[in-house]
Amino acid sequence: MENITQVHGITKDDFLRVFQRLEDKINTLQKANKKPEKYSVKELAQHCGVADLTVRNWITEGKVKAERIGRRIFISEEEFQNALSEVKSIKYKRT
Repeated sequence: MENITQVHGITKDDFLRVFQRLEDKINTLQKANKKPEKYSVKELAQHCGVADLTVRNWITEGKVKAERIGRRIFISEEEFQNALSEVKSIKYKRT
């Protein structure tokens, strides 16, 4: 059996406009909540709760892979997650 809902007092065009605005707001909120694909050194340091110099040392030591765009250094989310998983596996490795 099919349920039918009827809306009175609003035209089809008005309903579609309201629905479109709602869809636009949802898309805007989803974009706002999305994690950045790339972190700057400062953003990653704040995210990890360490100093900027610590992140730069990780890059120099090869613990975290980074890329330079102009004069700025960026670390991708994927590379950061890979570095975290490598650290965890080394930390709990039996010797």
